[in-house]
Amino acid sequence: MAKEKELKDLFLDTLKDIYFAEKKILSSLPKMAKAAQSARLRAALEKHQVETEGQIDRLEQVFASIDESPKGKTCDAIMGILEEGKEVMSEYKGMPALDAGLLAAAQAVEHYEISRYGTLKCWADELGYRDAVKLLDATLKEEKNTDSTLTQIAETEVNLHAETAEAA
Repeated sequence: MAKEKELKDLFLDTLKDIYFAEKKILSSLPKMAKAAQSARLRAALEKHQVETEGQIDRLEQVFASIDESPKGKTCDAIMGILEEGKEVMSEYKGMPALDAGLLAAAQAVEHYEISRYGTLKCWADELGYRDAVKLLDATLKEEKNTDSTLTQIAETEVNLHAETAEAA
């Protein structure tokens, strides 16, 4: 008979999922930054690349804090989101709407991460994983800040450029 799965099992599975996702995101960010036409968008993506490296380190600390080895588990959701980003880069290369598409893809990634980190933080608290709560909260705040920065770039620059270039 299969072992009953509990919240701690779900926490570990989800932790493995986001660990895999962060590593995939880390390999995608340089390509997205290179493709960006907007200097502000490129700078935001490059900044987030550095943050993502720190987030991976934090995840490894979370694994250690619960006496587990850092290990990823294929995350189909992030694979799909990143694939959409690749499609935007190829279908809109050199076009006015490229940055708007890149930014939308980046925000889809951020929203996925915000969802995962919020859930993990809640579960860590429920399970009494105090160190994990602090580490996950630090990353959650970074993800929310990145999302806010991307929204600001979209509203003040990128979307306007995509729209006015088409009307011109």
